[in-house]
Amino acid sequence: MKQHAIAIHGGAGTILKSSMTDEKEAAYKNALQAALLAGEKVLEAQGSALDAVEMAVRSLEDNELFNAGKGSVFTHDGKHEMDASIMDGKNLMAGAVAGIDKVKNPVSFARMVMEKTEHVFLSGAGAMELARKLNVQQMHDDYFFTQQRFEQLAEIRNSDKMQLDHSDKKFGTVGAVALDVHGNIAAATSTGGMTNKKFGRVGDSPMIGAGTYANNASCAVSCTGHGEFFIRAVVAYDVACLVEYKGLTLAQACEKVVNDKLVKLGGEGGLIALDKAGNISLVFNSEGMYRGYKRQGEDMYLGIYK
Repeated sequence: MKQHAIAIHGGAGTILKSSMTDEKEAAYKNALQAALLAGEKVLEAQGSALDAVEMAVRSLEDNELFNAGKGSVFTHDGKHEMDASIMDGKNLMAGAVAGIDKVKNPVSFARMVMEKTEHVFLSGAGAMELARKLNVQQMHDDYFFTQQRFEQLAEIRNSDKMQLDHSDKKFGTVGAVALDVHGNIAAATSTGGMTNKKFGRVGDSPMIGAGTYANNASCAVSCTGHGEFFIRAVVAYDVACLVEYKGLTLAQACEKVVNDKLVKLGGEGGLIALDKAGNISLVFNSEGMYRGYKRQGEDMYLGIYK
């Protein structure tokens, strides 16, 4: 039996200490802790890494502090368009959804796409048609309404500007990576997108290889940042390739991609990654990243700033 481990993130970006009260910081850390414990509970019962990342991300989707699920930001039209993906490192099976609304836990719907269809990536109206067919849990629009998110939209609705979650440039994405006792790894990512986004814009979160990737032969990765740059740099897969084909350590691969390649492109954000040996890397080139990890038999780590 291998040692199990799990890591999570709740978004990266210019998270300013000046706008963070003690109460708010405690709330974020409590939410991160709850998500880690939800995933670890699965791993402690010798469950799969896939189940663990799903449960951890569901916990974050259910918390309105994070831009995913319940706390998703508003589009220009005052609606919610959510994206999510999940990948199993054991067999490279993956599922993803984009531009969906009303679904309580997009990550679980992404898993259904993986397990109940022959497809990987579904979007918009067609995806919602499948959601109804599969009896995916849906909520009324009121469930997703939060005053703070609505005010964020109101501030910039009459401009062409899109905003990355908070006005202090926080990239609103949540994600998890895990290693189970059977030696398998998995990754999952979920987001509510950008405030005031138009034209059905989709970021990296639901894109396998860009925002999410898992392969037992290399590592599991979940990203958070300015999606356009992460797509162009194929960030998650690039990290895995450097590990598998170039023989870099997990830490070296993450540093190379986040603090060299992305920086040269002008991309801001970060990622969490984990390999079969239980090595964990939480790397970001922004002011901060909501993050945490827990290895079997070790104390939990939680962080926000550098």
